[in-house]
Amino acid sequence: MNTARGFTLIGADGHPEASPVKGAWGGNRAEKIYGCLDCPSALRAIARGGYVGNRVFFADEATALAAGYRPCGVCCKDRYQAWKNAQERGESWTH
Repeated sequence: MNTARGFTLIGADGHPEASPVKGAWGGNRAEKIYGCLDCPSALRAIARGGYVGNRVFFADEATALAAGYRPCGVCCKDRYQAWKNAQERGESWTH
């Protein structure tokens, strides 16, 4: 009998999909932001009792971007700044 736990990740199309492995990146569905699983900002929000209902997970960063999420300004500062600069120029950004 297989006792492995399944996980739900967000796919490139923005829809949930079953996965046998845990996500490598976390995100906030309401704000369309993704970041590291140990992001200090996300952990503070979770500790305050918020955020959990909007928490989503991604297999990789490329999937988060394809699903329309932007990098977190706290745990992904360089990526966020590059994303922001591209937005100001009216360009798309991929890491």
